[in-house]
Amino acid sequence: MNVTFNNQALRFCLVSTFYPPYNFGGDGIYAHRLANGLAQLGHQVTVLHSPTAYEMLAGTKPSDSYDDHKNVTVHPIRTPLGKLGLLGVQQTGRPGLQAPALRRWLDRGNFDVIHYNNVSLLGGPYVFRYGTGLKLCTLIEHWLVCPMHVLWKFDREVCTKPSCFLCTIHGRRPPQLWRYTGLMRRATRSIDAFIGPSQFTVRMHRERGLQGTMVQLPLFHTEPDVDPELALSVGEGSDERPYFLFVGRLERIKGLQTIIPTFRDLPDVDLVVAGSGTYEEQLKLMAEGVPNIRFLGRADVWQLQHLYCDAIATIVPSLCYETFGIIVAESFATRTPVIVRNHSSLREFIESYGGGFTFSTDDELRSAINRLRSDPKLCDRLGWQGRAAYDKEFGEAPFLKHYLAEVRRLLATKQEFPMQ
Repeated sequence: MNVTFNNQALRFCLVSTFYPPYNFGGDGIYAHRLANGLAQLGHQVTVLHSPTAYEMLAGTKPSDSYDDHKNVTVHPIRTPLGKLGLLGVQQTGRPGLQAPALRRWLDRGNFDVIHYNNVSLLGGPYVFRYGTGLKLCTLIEHWLVCPMHVLWKFDREVCTKPSCFLCTIHGRRPPQLWRYTGLMRRATRSIDAFIGPSQFTVRMHRERGLQGTMVQLPLFHTEPDVDPELALSVGEGSDERPYFLFVGRLERIKGLQTIIPTFRDLPDVDLVVAGSGTYEEQLKLMAEGVPNIRFLGRADVWQLQHLYCDAIATIVPSLCYETFGIIVAESFATRTPVIVRNHSSLREFIESYGGGFTFSTDDELRSAINRLRSDPKLCDRLGWQGRAAYDKEFGEAPFLKHYLAEVRRLLATKQEFPMQ
């Protein structure tokens, strides 16, 4: 292992089932940001990912394009036998037919750090055993302790008492045999530290049996391309009606359906929805005849930044347990306050940094909306609280500083007390 503890460049291998453009959501975006952020600082980053998993789940090849820094080398790991090969990984928690390619890179790569993201279909937990070096694993989802990945039970409620077999059947997925063995306990012993994006996520994993060193380190959002000072503000030269913003995948667990009735009763303020998903048509039917709810579809990065900047606030009504809540960090970056569901990491954001309100009931949501729309000074104060949190914790520069400090500390500890 090529251990370095000063400011010299390190060799990273990032292992992630999804990596843009073969990507659905936050886990792949985080992997892309981490790889390129480290590369810009002079580190060498190798990325291993599964295009086969994306193509199977999406039913098509990606249409988007993403650029990588010259210090990032991306190696797709194709799965022999396609769906059958991936089913083998899903059932056994082992790389199966992907094992030779993964071993070739991880065992012979001489990496200083191997950082695992969501590897549920790129080897399962058994892949933690491959390779040498400091081994990290981001708890980007709850996949290690939940076969549905999101602690969302029977597609109707958060999981407070596991019923994994029945929940998996209800979700039309084959039960994962490896979860009923000691594989997770044995495989996770190879991880030097798990990185939890929030204290809530760390606690959820501990309560469900994950053992080992836990480091709390948030995810991050890259600096916006537009300056909030230059963006048009609602009521100050913009022709737009005042609006609140929802950003995210249009799925039941994201909770958009729960706030539509509130905006039906507030016809003089808009709800702008940016995103797409499998629940989109049902949501549009719910909002039919409500002219102040506007669906924009997917928005690119530039469009999103302007939407954040011009919004009164961003509403994050997720019904599921969010491991972090990247939408909140994105909103904070543009000094736009938030209104979030009062649970999981979303509540933790507001309790720790301010920057908005929490709600549990329709009345609490309506009260937060009315307070923010009627008090520009309150909006400004909360917006600055959010920006201060972004500058301290959720921006790229502070995150990478904290991340690399932890990496070097853990490398030093590993050299002094190597795993037996």
